[in-house]
Amino acid sequence: MPELNTSNWFGPKHAPIAGVASVIDGDTIEIHGQRIRFNGIDAPESAQQCDDAKGFRYQCGAKAAAALDGFLAASRPVTCVFVDWDRYGRFVGDCRRADGTSVAAWMVEHGQALDWPKYSHGAYAAQQAKAEAAKVGLWVGAFQAPWEWRAEHAGGTAPSSQPLGIVSRRLVAQSGYSCEPRRTCKQLGSCEEANWYLQNCPWGGKLDRDKDGIPCESLC
Repeated sequence: MPELNTSNWFGPKHAPIAGVASVIDGDTIEIHGQRIRFNGIDAPESAQQCDDAKGFRYQCGAKAAAALDGFLAASRPVTCVFVDWDRYGRFVGDCRRADGTSVAAWMVEHGQALDWPKYSHGAYAAQQAKAEAAKVGLWVGAFQAPWEWRAEHAGGTAPSSQPLGIVSRRLVAQSGYSCEPRRTCKQLGSCEEANWYLQNCPWGGKLDRDKDGIPCESLC
């Protein structure tokens, strides 16, 4: 579990880092070869599954990573201010897009990550309450807090090392579906297929035009 290392085992304080980010998972990016963990939030792990509004399982970790990827792509570069080093040697920071939007706050407000009181001291509690009330992202259905999920899954204790694209290819192998090429509702054959694209592809949100969490309502 990525606990802060107040002893600075991995080095002294670091200058801010700015650049185009590669998404590792929903709370970790890489800029110029430096892994950066967002301070004060926790997103589902890459292998973590959650339940949607209808009780169907979906890859919530992959969905959080895809949401982050789309969000960061809309306003580049990202700038991260150093907070501390974590136990895995990652830079822990507060990150903002080029337009000044807080990445951590956006992820929590859109239900793709949770406020982590252990480290945030409730800094994102208001955004989390808003997401829960609106039933967006994780709050649409049922889920386990990422820190609790990691405690129960030995394979989830270490930070992810796979970038978003590799995560997507693994999902393709499991489901038979693929995020490329992009598809429209008219090209899909089932509600199950539509839900997979919604949950796992960066462009999947286009299948849910009214943003009610149900894609391709002609099928679902």
